Amino acid sequence: MTLIHELVRQHLTTRPDTPAIKDCDGQVYTWSDYAALIDEAEALLRAHGAAPGERVLVVAENCLALPVLMMAASRIGAWAVPVNARMSEAEIARITAHANPVVVFYTSHVSKEAGAHASGAEPVKTGFGALHVRKGRSDPEPVEQGPHTPAILLYTTGTTGDPKGVMLTHDNLVFAAKASVELRQLTAADHVYGALPLTHVFGVASMLMASAEAGAMVELATRFDPAALFQALRDGATVMPAVPQMHALLMAYAEKQGHKTLGAERLRYVSSGAAPLDPAWKRKAEAFYGLPLQNGYGMTESTAGVSGTRNAIGDPDTSVGPPLPGIEVKLDTSVGVDADVGEVLTRGPHVMKGYFRNPEATAQAVSPQGWLRTGDLGRIDPQGRLHIVGRAKELIIRSGFNVYPPEVEAALNDHPDVVQSAVIGRAVDGDEEVLAFVQTRAPGSVTADALRGFAAERLAGYKRPSRIFLVDALPAAATGKILKHRLLIHFADML
Repeated sequence: MTLIHELVRQHLTTRPDTPAIKDCDGQVYTWSDYAALIDEAEALLRAHGAAPGERVLVVAENCLALPVLMMAASRIGAWAVPVNARMSEAEIARITAHANPVVVFYTSHVSKEAGAHASGAEPVKTGFGALHVRKGRSDPEPVEQGPHTPAILLYTTGTTGDPKGVMLTHDNLVFAAKASVELRQLTAADHVYGALPLTHVFGVASMLMASAEAGAMVELATRFDPAALFQALRDGATVMPAVPQMHALLMAYAEKQGHKTLGAERLRYVSSGAAPLDPAWKRKAEAFYGLPLQNGYGMTESTAGVSGTRNAIGDPDTSVGPPLPGIEVKLDTSVGVDADVGEVLTRGPHVMKGYFRNPEATAQAVSPQGWLRTGDLGRIDPQGRLHIVGRAKELIIRSGFNVYPPEVEAALNDHPDVVQSAVIGRAVDGDEEVLAFVQTRAPGSVTADALRGFAAERLAGYKRPSRIFLVDALPAAATGKILKHRLLIHFADML
């Protein structure tokens, strides 16, 4: 199989009547149902001008309509462009202008935000939801349909100025699906809980495509909600891909309900990605789940997965594991940081085709030899495991010393009253100060002075936060990933 819609088709002869998707409203659809809805969506797309090389933009939250439209676009040779409905009108307008889609769909039946963006669009009733649709204009890419052509165009979180669309091919996505299945040992008996948004690469590749490859059922949650996740896991979900912030909020919710452990009998695999782990937090999470917490690393341009762990419970390893099979990783130590730290470069079938209609940015990101520059700083230990120490652009240089924000965050997160934290640097008088924004379990549960003393016991003087701000919540993307570039603006009144 080489095209993403064929991941669905393979199950029609072996398990047509087994569950494929549990929609956000609780309704379950079999593989046969799924395929029939893709047939309907294909006819709808063709009626609105979809053709090979055209873009089909979907302003959405997680629901059945999004994977159905993605797979239907694949059948035609069009490119799906999933966009999170929680983006602002201006952000969506920039992406729409850049992607220049032939048609735009809005999942207005599950999201008031999508409904608001759909103002003035035409309503359309389908077997996969009451949507809205707006006509674009024809502007196809002159490419032949095939496994090396793009299937999905993703615009990365935090894009500013001119948007960059990451072109992920069918080969990219099928490779990522197979790698994720192998890493997690997914089977058709699994029930994957899908709170990760399908408008982001982690949700698309490691959740949706991997479930389709394995024949597992994926349960779609329109938005992450710790109470809903708690109940779903106790009700029988077996696999939970997530980011650290989701784990932290779930544990905080369970604690408020009087539960020190999760007590989910069928849950067998829990993973974390998109942010570093610290040892104390990892131990706490494993005690809560009663399972090892597996870590991984990837980005949109690498179709999510680059590396992943297969650790036993209690293993103190906080790396992101060795490279996945078929993937190469090396460090560029010329970036001017510590001797054993460099920018992470990766090469293999997971690397994007490039940025849509932006050959200059593509050439900066991917070398002629196929090496993708990730922008992340890492080191490789003697066991060949990759450790991510921070973003190259987020490195703080204080009094001539390198400060890696994840290390400071790990020290703060070790405090029992801290849910999560975010650390950034800010220029001051020829130097940089370390600012920490800390979300606590409850107002007044800990003071900034107490956290300073706590950090002082764990960090060298130059690493300690200059200022600590206690906040109710941190700005986050739909994945739960903290948006550090928004911290100074979001908390401007506190600075």
